[in-house]
Amino acid sequence: MARSWELQGRTAVVTGAARGLGAGLARHLSRRGMRVALLGREHATLAAVADTLGTESHIVEVDVTDDAAMRRAAEDITRTFGPPSVVVANAGVAEGGPFESSDPDTWRRVVEVNLVGSAVTARAFLPGLRSTRGYFLQVASTAAFGSAPMMSAYCASKAGVEAFARSLRAEVAHRGVGVGVAYLHWTDTDMVRDVDDHAVLRELRGHMPAPARRVYPVDRVASWLTRGVERRAASVYAPPWLRLAQAGRPFFPVVVDLLSRRELPRLMREHEFEQTGLLGTGGRVEEAMMGHSAAGREKDR
Repeated sequence: MARSWELQGRTAVVTGAARGLGAGLARHLSRRGMRVALLGREHATLAAVADTLGTESHIVEVDVTDDAAMRRAAEDITRTFGPPSVVVANAGVAEGGPFESSDPDTWRRVVEVNLVGSAVTARAFLPGLRSTRGYFLQVASTAAFGSAPMMSAYCASKAGVEAFARSLRAEVAHRGVGVGVAYLHWTDTDMVRDVDDHAVLRELRGHMPAPARRVYPVDRVASWLTRGVERRAASVYAPPWLRLAQAGRPFFPVVVDLLSRRELPRLMREHEFEQTGLLGTGGRVEEAMMGHSAAGREKDR
């Protein structure tokens, strides 16, 4: 059974904290009296978030897929604040489009950030979490149990992080470390708003039942996740009614297949659908970083 604990005076680490849910979580954890370390790719944006917090904060500009850089980040945060009690693996990106024509580098990057980056985050911070008997929260998605067409990399990565977190939970429970999985639905971030800019993705979402296509404010979703942190919950649902959807998991693939067979041919006839690239402002930052890295590799040849 999950137990509540006092967060006041403890240290939290949030990846993907430059905007959206990561920034919202940082604010909510700060309101609980936590010192917050904000990790992301954009120092100036992270600093703007840090300025909104009411407690001590620390900024680390880092790529969550870089093992060595994340080890250094963990050492830096531990020197500054001591070992963390809460680590939230929130960093994530998405792209949309038919798998067959997807750009291999973009597809791979989604999996690297969402899945590999979560594992790198856990590896870097587990020593600190063991010492505090802390809590690791893995941000997943309803995509973990209801994969959708045109989002193959995102769905694969979110199913992967769910499995990773469950495996990790079994490994570290005897050491006093809690591991939770957060199942998110549509949240009002720039990434989700970008989804609605693409007609095929927008219409696919529009065919969901009304409760399932509702978009929830970041602040509300962050409050649900923070409550999960307080309870050291094994599963956190945002919105809470998603708990009921777990019972329907065996039936979701059948429903998705039927809907896709019926609607996708029509949608593809009516709308020209190109690859979206990485979605949202954070995705565009990632794409710029990818381009910079590719140019650097070409220069070195």
